[in-house]
Amino acid sequence: MCGKVEESVEYSQPAVFKGTYRHRIDAKGRLPVPAAFRRELGERGLLVLTLLDQCLAAYAPSEWARLESQLAALPSFSKPVKALTRLLASRAADCEIDVQGRILLPPGLRKGAGLARDAVVVGVLNRFEVWSPEAWDSFIRESERLLDDVSLDVSWPLPPASPAPSAGGGDPQAKPNG
Repeated sequence: MCGKVEESVEYSQPAVFKGTYRHRIDAKGRLPVPAAFRRELGERGLLVLTLLDQCLAAYAPSEWARLESQLAALPSFSKPVKALTRLLASRAADCEIDVQGRILLPPGLRKGAGLARDAVVVGVLNRFEVWSPEAWDSFIRESERLLDDVSLDVSWPLPPASPAPSAGGGDPQAKPNG
């Protein structure tokens, strides 16, 4: 069911979505949310859906609030910022996961993403996405070709993260007295 979702933004560990799942959308437009994703969302099972590229992007309410804050911090009179904000917000719908672990995909969003009966649900770290199988397969082919053709200016493996400074300040390499 989609409607107004009331959520207080709490400072907690953000959900991390990963993996690829294939599901069917039922005749009423309900899509099963992968169990691993439901566990990441916790008890509340609330989502914000919006069209993004060729798919639906599903955000936990706290992550959506973070995205809204990031958009609000951008120059408000910039044409690209206004366009992005309008597109994301005007297409967004607050939705709940039902007791059977499904989410109702609003008809307009389903149509915009080209979703019919089958769907590919993909974890993308801070959100998950719902793709039509054809659009997903096309994206994979194009992305693999892009990665073959381009150096991303990233050295692999990534260097290790530097240690956080100690609470007492000073040199984190210093040995304690005693």
